[in-house]
Amino acid sequence: MRLILASSSPRRQQLLTEMGATFDIIKPDIDESQHAGEALLDHVQRLSREKAQAVVDQLNDDPTVVISADTIVVLAADTIGIDAEGELLGKPIDADDARAMLNRLRNRGHHVYTAFTVYKTGVTPQIITQYVGTKVIMRDYSDEEIDAYIASGDPFDKAGSYAIQNEDFHPVARIEGSYDNVVGFPVKEVRQALLDVGYPI
Repeated sequence: MRLILASSSPRRQQLLTEMGATFDIIKPDIDESQHAGEALLDHVQRLSREKAQAVVDQLNDDPTVVISADTIVVLAADTIGIDAEGELLGKPIDADDARAMLNRLRNRGHHVYTAFTVYKTGVTPQIITQYVGTKVIMRDYSDEEIDAYIASGDPFDKAGSYAIQNEDFHPVARIEGSYDNVVGFPVKEVRQALLDVGYPI
């Protein structure tokens, strides 16, 4: 049975490889805009489903499992959960945007939510969509460290403008929950979903 990762993220590719999976990559092309009035967790789950569907629509009838994921960083007013004041921090559009995000995150907590969809094609398709949240507390890094990190180019393809695994910047003081979830997707839950649709991993 073929496995397709509907993502070009090197981090998701690495996590899936470390799980022992052999897979192809097809990058989905969808509109990732948030709908008016759409709750943040509904938004990230919808995107993961739409990414999986976009890839499934390109396939023939051979049995295939598609896995897709989407990650959001949420800065919540109470730093405990998403509330009416929760703000979505996406990927930065430029260096100034990255600097502003990193300044806002500095020395405070936020949440990283990754939604994933496992879609098994066939006569009776099986679709599993879940999300996992991790609370992340950033350290009190300096302005100079922010500048050096931005100069490295690492923030520009990452929600919230940072990578938890970056060894030079090491922006995170501690987490509550899944580390892998912050990197790309929650490995434990993804593995179980693959098993649930009959993919041997």
